[in-house]
Amino acid sequence: MYVLKVEERFEAAHYIRGYNGKCARLHGHNWAVEAEVAGNELNSLGILVDFKDVKRELKAILEKLDHDFLNEKPPFNEINPTAENLAKYIFDDFFSNEIFDDNAKLSAITVWESPKSSVRYSL
Repeated sequence: MYVLKVEERFEAAHYIRGYNGKCARLHGHNWAVEAEVAGNELNSLGILVDFKDVKRELKAILEKLDHDFLNEKPPFNEINPTAENLAKYIFDDFFSNEIFDDNAKLSAITVWESPKSSVRYSL
């Protein structure tokens, strides 16, 4: 099994509704997001999926969140914009992307809200 990883970053503010602590207050993060693509077969060039395609598509998803107030953006206007919920949102948005074929599939999204705190979502 081959696993390709691409990391991108975005900046956004949020707060956690109902949280008993500092995160209940408005604050921001320099979020890092890693996309993992897995598959068993390489194409005729010896590539699982082109890095540039994965980077382009991940950037497009994160651009919708960058420099924004997450609590006002669907679906985070109804669910808390936690790292867990962000990881699933990004995974779901990315999963059916046309850059994937029967072999290469998105296998996980990892979201870091700080250099030492991350969440990984996978099927």
